[in-house]
Amino acid sequence: MKENTKVIIIGSGLGGLSSGVILAKNGYDVTILEKGAQIGGCLQCFTRHGAKFETGMHFIGSAAQGQTLNQLMRYLEIDQAVKLSQLDPQGYDVVSLSGKRYQFANGKEAFIKRMTEYFPDQYDNIVNYYNLVEEIANASSLHSLKYAESDAALNMEYQLRSVNEVIDEVITNPTLAKVLVGNLPLYAAEKDKTPFSTHAFIMDFYNQSAFRVKGGSDRIAFALENTLKRYGGEVLTRKKVTKILCDNTHAIGVEVNDKEVIPCDIVISDTHPMRTLEMLDTKLIRPAFRKRINQIPQTVGGFSVYLHFKENAVPYLNYNYYGYQNATPWDCENYSEASWPKGFLYMHFCPDNDSQYASTGVILSYMQMSDVEEWKGTAIGKRGKAYEEFKKAKAEKLISVLEQHFPGIRSQIQTYYTSTPLTYLDYTGTEAGSMYGNAKDISLGSACRVPQRTRIPNVFLTGQNVNSHGMLGVLVGAIVTCSEMLSAKTIYEQIKEANK
Repeated sequence: MKENTKVIIIGSGLGGLSSGVILAKNGYDVTILEKGAQIGGCLQCFTRHGAKFETGMHFIGSAAQGQTLNQLMRYLEIDQAVKLSQLDPQGYDVVSLSGKRYQFANGKEAFIKRMTEYFPDQYDNIVNYYNLVEEIANASSLHSLKYAESDAALNMEYQLRSVNEVIDEVITNPTLAKVLVGNLPLYAAEKDKTPFSTHAFIMDFYNQSAFRVKGGSDRIAFALENTLKRYGGEVLTRKKVTKILCDNTHAIGVEVNDKEVIPCDIVISDTHPMRTLEMLDTKLIRPAFRKRINQIPQTVGGFSVYLHFKENAVPYLNYNYYGYQNATPWDCENYSEASWPKGFLYMHFCPDNDSQYASTGVILSYMQMSDVEEWKGTAIGKRGKAYEEFKKAKAEKLISVLEQHFPGIRSQIQTYYTSTPLTYLDYTGTEAGSMYGNAKDISLGSACRVPQRTRIPNVFLTGQNVNSHGMLGVLVGAIVTCSEMLSAKTIYEQIKEANK
C-alpha cells in the first residue's frame, strides 16, 4: 500500500523536508513542491559578492551527542553531512541590560553557578527556576523523545500561565527576572500573553548545548533533500501550488502554477495555515474553522541588517548578543519612531574554515508589518525609492545602536543589506511577515492551536505553526503530522533504532 501511496508536500521548509524524509523512509512515494528557486524556507541563506548570510535558523540547541536534536538528526540521516560549531559553553547567550552583560552558560551546574555570581542572594530561586524549566521540558514526551510518557497536567498548567507571571513568582530580584527573559527575541514573547511552557522549551533546548551550522543552515536543507532522494523522493522547485483539488470527500491532487494537475493520495502543507486555506476552495473546510485560523494573532515581524565585514577585521563571536536600550527586554514590539529599536539580536555567520574572523553577521530587531504596509503587493527589488530610503534610515539607526555596544564596529563594515517583514512574507509566505508564524496567547488558549489534521481526511499540516517554531519544534511537529500515517510508536521506535 505505502509503495503506491503518492504524497505531495507543499513547501520545502524544515517541516516539509523532514516530513518527506520520514514518510519516504517508510515506503511512501514523496514529491515536495517548492514555489521558489531555492529550497529550505527559513533554512535559506543568500550570497552577495562572495559573502554568505543566514536568514532564519541562526543557531540550534540540544545537538551534542545523545541529546534530543542529535538523535533526530541521526534518524533523518543528516548528522554526518551537517557540521556544527559549538557556541561558548560558558556564555552561549549574552544579555546586555542597562550597560551590564550577563552570560548564559550551558548545563545545569554551570548555568546556576554563573547566574549566582551575578545575583548571590538568588541561589535558591535560580535552582528552583532551573528545576521548573527542566521539569516542564521533560514532561513533554515529544520534546524529550520519551514515547507515551508525559505529564499532561503539568504541561497544561504552564501553557495557561504567562512567562512573566511564573518568573515573578519564582524570582524575587526584578533584574534577574528580566535577565532570564533576555533571549525572548528567540520566540517573540509578549508580556501577559506568551505561555511559560514556550519559554521553558526554548531555555531547555539551548541550555543543554548550543551550536551554529558551519557554512550556513541551508546545509540542513540540502542534507535532508539528499536523504529524501536516497529513499526515492524528490524536490521540485519553481512549482507553486495554486490549488488543492478536492472531490466531495477528500483531496485528489494539486494544481501547480495555475495549470498543471498532479494527482496524489495525501497532501501535506508546510505553508502558513492561512496560505493553505487559500488553496482550499471546498465545502469540506467549515467557515468556522477558516475564521478561527484567520483570527489567530501573529508574532511580530523582523528587520534585519546583514553585515559584510572588512577582511580579517572583526573577530568571530561564538555567542549571541541581546542588546537592550532600556532596563527591560519586555515590550520591544511596542515602539514609536523615536524609540525604535528598543532591542536587537546580533550574531555572526559561522564560517566553514574555522577562521578566527567573521566575514558576515546580522543585526535583527522587531518591526511591525504596519511600518511597511504601504509597499505591500510590490515585487522584491521593485518597491521604489521611498522603500529603499526607509530601509537605509532604519539600517543606519540600528548600526548606530550596535556601535554603542561594540565601539568601532561601524568602521569595520564593508557593506550591508536589509530585509523587512515584506521580505519574509515574499520568501516564506508567513502571514504579516511574522518571525515565527502564529503567536501563542494564554488568554486565547486552544483557539491558538493549529491541528495537524484538517476536516479533509487526507490533507495535513506541518511546519512551525503545528507545534512550535525552531528546529526542534518543527521536527516534533513533523513527527506529529507523520504519526497520522505511521503512528507515533512506529516513529519513536525508528528513532531509537537509529541511535543504537
